[in-house]
Amino acid sequence: MSEYNYTGSFRFMTFFIIFLLCSLIYSPKILAESDWEEDGWLKTSLAQERLNNGDEFGCYGMQGLSWQTDPGAVALECREYIENRLVANKWGDNPISTFTPDSLSQTQHEQISKQGFMVHGDNTGTESSAWHSASDKPLDMWDWYNIGRRGGSLEQIVGSKEQVETAVNEGGLVNLYWIGRVNEATIRHDSDIEDYISKEANAWLTTWGQAWSYWATTRCYQIDHSITPDGENYVFSFESLITEECSNLIPERWNVPVTWIIDINQTEVFSVTSESGVMENIVSERHTKEGYTHVQGQYLHLSVVNGNRVDITIGEGEYDVLGISEFWNNHTAAITIASHETTDLFKWSKRFVDQDDLIFTWLVQPRPVDGDANWIPYVAFSVGVGVILTMLLVLKREGLGPLAKKEK
Repeated sequence: MSEYNYTGSFRFMTFFIIFLLCSLIYSPKILAESDWEEDGWLKTSLAQERLNNGDEFGCYGMQGLSWQTDPGAVALECREYIENRLVANKWGDNPISTFTPDSLSQTQHEQISKQGFMVHGDNTGTESSAWHSASDKPLDMWDWYNIGRRGGSLEQIVGSKEQVETAVNEGGLVNLYWIGRVNEATIRHDSDIEDYISKEANAWLTTWGQAWSYWATTRCYQIDHSITPDGENYVFSFESLITEECSNLIPERWNVPVTWIIDINQTEVFSVTSESGVMENIVSERHTKEGYTHVQGQYLHLSVVNGNRVDITIGEGEYDVLGISEFWNNHTAAITIASHETTDLFKWSKRFVDQDDLIFTWLVQPRPVDGDANWIPYVAFSVGVGVILTMLLVLKREGLGPLAKKEK
């Protein structure tokens, strides 16, 4: 064989070995990804139906990754897992709610928040906390890193209607725990709790992300309002503005309807219209939406998203914008249901297909792969190593490669 052929073969084999080595260096990521498979239901009409109902999709974790070891990586991978399949909520595309264990430091919670997750729950054990009781109201952003579990569980036997009812009557955010399945065992829900929430509870039925976004609005807002004569009546015009300052300060916030309390001096309300048409009277509504509530002689409660100007025709020309109510539509309590460890949306939610009153925060994660297939990546890795060793030995026999004896 000529020197040219030896040199060409040597270059070819060198490049081939480098390619194989790079493949093996990349293989840890392949091995990590082989630990899970996606929940295909997140890309179907079933997920869209849950979104239309007002449900939220948040994070629970990622198979093969540890919250304790690298919480930022878990949050990043989980956020991408959600965003590549669906939006988080009808009021906002970006996921902002996640489960976290109770052993993380404040610094680790900050790492998670940098990935856009602003609500961490539940009962995470950090010093600051929110909604562990009716009076445990959040004061700062980091209070939401330890959102409390209140009202017990939706699970049969574990939960009770009385416990939920007591928490609702006390007020504040009532956060129920729920898990749909453990391995192949279905966890039954308590029908009395379901009936109470859907038919009796005087509360805002919402999600973690909606509740946080509502609260976040109180930290930064700017409004524009005025009144002009209109024949014998007056038109009161109101808008909660979209500002660059607030958008930059809290970019994760969803544009949820916020309820403004307006004193119209006990006058009559003749009409309420916005840029999208006539607004609905939502006096008995418990699901997040735009509209207004007014009883003659009382304050007007206007629920509207930022950027939607509303014109209200009233009988007198005096008014006063008093501020934002604690909860949407001036409710004194709010109810969320956190569905932990959701790996199969169909199996977790199928019992609630005909139930459009209950609102869930689905904390999703990929399901682990079938154990029978776990050997495949390791076999591939072993074959790659074997091929490289074989090629090195062949090159050695030809006097080429790193194993060949060097001529002195």
